[in-house]
Amino acid sequence: MSAVARTNQLLYQTELLLAMPAGDDEHAPARRMALEEAALGQLGLAFEALLREVTTHAPGGAPDWRTWLDAASQRQAGGDAPVQAEIAELVWLESLAVRPESWLALLLARLAALQSDDGVARRGDGVPGLITSAGATPLGDELRWCLGEFKALLPSLRQGSQEW
Repeated sequence: MSAVARTNQLLYQTELLLAMPAGDDEHAPARRMALEEAALGQLGLAFEALLREVTTHAPGGAPDWRTWLDAASQRQAGGDAPVQAEIAELVWLESLAVRPESWLALLLARLAALQSDDGVARRGDGVPGLITSAGATPLGDELRWCLGEFKALLPSLRQGSQEW
């Protein structure tokens, strides 16, 4: 399977997970949380596949997203930039990653939370009698937005990578 095909496959699998109904039984909240975290994991794998795609012709190969993010943070802080910083597509992604309102910043934050002990999925049912915050966006909606933005940017990233 090519890198492009793998990225496409993972994005499609993410769509499938986000479209699956959680049901309406007593296990629905746990099922929804499992589907959301699974979709997030798939989206993270798709992002790593994209990194492989755009660094196909680069020396040293593709970094995983954590290594890439650490290197991007070092560059933002004025540290030494690795060779891969010269790849236009990675620079473009880095500029998105440092903008807190971007889909990529949100995705990377959720991926980091997924690795924590608390996880990232929220129960959503709240505690009876407790006023909940009205501004909290459901994780599934955040992931759908990230997925849509990812897919919209993908052709531009691929075009630049194919020019190599």
